[in-house]
Amino acid sequence: MERKTTLYDTHVKYGGKMVPFAGYLLPVQYGTGVIKEHMAVRTGCGMFDVSHMGEITCQGADAEANLNRILTNHYCNMSAGRARYSPMCNEHGGVVDDLIVHKLGENNYFIVVNAANKDKDFQWMQDHTEGRCVFSDISDSIGDIALQGPLARTVLAKITDEKDIPEKYYTFSDEVHAAGIRCMIARTGYTGEDGFEIYMPAEKAPEMWEVLMKAGELEGLIPCGLGARDTLRLEAAMPLYGHEMDDDTTPLEAGLGFAVKMDKKTDFIGKQAMLEKGEPQITRVGLEVTGRGILREDQDVFIGSEKIGRTTSGTHAPYLKKAIAMAMVNKDSAAEGTEVEVDVRGRRVAAKITALPFYKRNK
Repeated sequence: MERKTTLYDTHVKYGGKMVPFAGYLLPVQYGTGVIKEHMAVRTGCGMFDVSHMGEITCQGADAEANLNRILTNHYCNMSAGRARYSPMCNEHGGVVDDLIVHKLGENNYFIVVNAANKDKDFQWMQDHTEGRCVFSDISDSIGDIALQGPLARTVLAKITDEKDIPEKYYTFSDEVHAAGIRCMIARTGYTGEDGFEIYMPAEKAPEMWEVLMKAGELEGLIPCGLGARDTLRLEAAMPLYGHEMDDDTTPLEAGLGFAVKMDKKTDFIGKQAMLEKGEPQITRVGLEVTGRGILREDQDVFIGSEKIGRTTSGTHAPYLKKAIAMAMVNKDSAAEGTEVEVDVRGRRVAAKITALPFYKRNK
């Protein structure tokens, strides 16, 4: 049986169409529809309930050492107030999940993981803990609202002090107040736009939602659902667990090499397997449809009669006004501009390989 975030009644009030997702009932869209929600985030401001995400703390004298061992990214040179993305790999080099680590202080970290993987991730962390380190699942006590878009900062500045708004991407302000509610404000998101994720006690999320909606009236702030969240992340070529990465795909194959520090002093889980596997023979690419049709996930990609890979995500991109997809293909066939065909329910749809991301905001 699906659970409800503390914002469930708020979504119903605003006309959210509720669907099961990652064990929760969440809005896939509101009455405005996915396209308007998508465009609001690209051109103004939109707001998402992401309280279903998992939150895990990592604390203790050996916390940093444990993070460096179970995650592929580097955590030795991280200062308090910074956030850092990383895959977490199994012994075969496949991805257990991808996550974001926020450093609260010395050997004190706040980790955000994918909702569908939360229990698996927490168990993995506990099973691989060494020394003086404790992982704690605090997900049920945390509410998370994502305020995204070029006007997000303008809206946020109406309910909190300017000094408490993090200035740089992947930084955060902890133990601050917005609309009188104690919270942590992170300059992060999953849309390809500037924006913030606001973490607060779960029971305070409905109050924060209403305050933000009122604050954003002049900026045209609207609530957004899972549908727009997916089209936005796909335009920005942001990978999604279970699509662009999984237990059998390494982060190097998924195009996440920037977050895999093979040269860090600490050996991490999965490093040896990736070394033994050698140079990746498959890679993540973008596809732009040049024929007629919409691409979806798990569709075969061909050059002539040769199958070179499969799609991992696909949609019609509302802002770009064209059909796009991401795919895992043979590296030898991945050159930009290569013409391919994708099997869409038995019909070949023409496309070409293109650079990622499809969309990149002007900073």
